[in-house]
Amino acid sequence: MAVAELIGAAVGVLLLIIVAYIVVGSTLSTAETVSNAQKDLTLQHESRLQTSFVISDKTRNGPVVNISITNTGTEVISDFSHMIIFTYTDGDIQGYRHLIFDKMVCGTEGTWCIPEELGIVPDMIHPNQLDPGEKMWIMATSPSGTAPDWCQVTTGNGVYAAAYF
Repeated sequence: MAVAELIGAAVGVLLLIIVAYIVVGSTLSTAETVSNAQKDLTLQHESRLQTSFVISDKTRNGPVVNISITNTGTEVISDFSHMIIFTYTDGDIQGYRHLIFDKMVCGTEGTWCIPEELGIVPDMIHPNQLDPGEKMWIMATSPSGTAPDWCQVTTGNGVYAAAYF
């Protein structure tokens, strides 16, 4: 009988140690996950605070608009695939439209691109990225086929600039 109690106590202590390891391990894992998420959020906020650009020039030719933006911040703007251009038309086909980035073809309805002949000027430090002080021309084609009256360029981290035509 005494041996059974000793075996029962040993199994109980072993189960207690296993549960303690599981609880401590899951707590440490959760703390690491939360810490990494807070770090990523802080880096994203810092990037957003340092991102700034202005629409320095714009032209409109029917549904095609050419927009020149100048990077006035300290952050390099490079994630063009997550940049969106919004347009608003106040004509027969009213409403807001969003245009997505098309790296391959310029002039497709509902897209925007960086024309090779204009592109980013001067583009010496980081090629194909908009460094602080550089200017980039964007060609956007409205999906409605009508000339937009307003446009907004929005970066992937939520910074935007808008202009009327």
